[in-house]
Amino acid sequence: MGGRLLDPEQAEGDDVVLRWEGRPVVAVRLPHLADSLESILADLERRHGAPLAELDRRTKQSVVRNLEARGAFALRHGVETVAAALGVSRFTIYNYLNRERDANGSGSSTNC
Repeated sequence: MGGRLLDPEQAEGDDVVLRWEGRPVVAVRLPHLADSLESILADLERRHGAPLAELDRRTKQSVVRNLEARGAFALRHGVETVAAALGVSRFTIYNYLNRERDANGSGSSTNC
């Protein structure tokens, strides 16, 4: 997810301080959600071994399913960010999402 490990003395308000036997040993600074999406997209690109925009349609659909399961489209501009990374339009992303929902029988439409 792109978190950073810090010395516990460097911890700030939203950082998570991990303790071992009651003593602080490390702090974790979690990224902002938008930064997490960029990190997830970069990880998917590494896993597929090619820029996401160069993947075939079926693989792009799989990527969209994976991102939806991870909550990517709940983020502001999530659809636009993913569409740009995949080299498709927002409309195409919505189509992928709606096809998946129809295939699973949920029948609900996207409210993005």
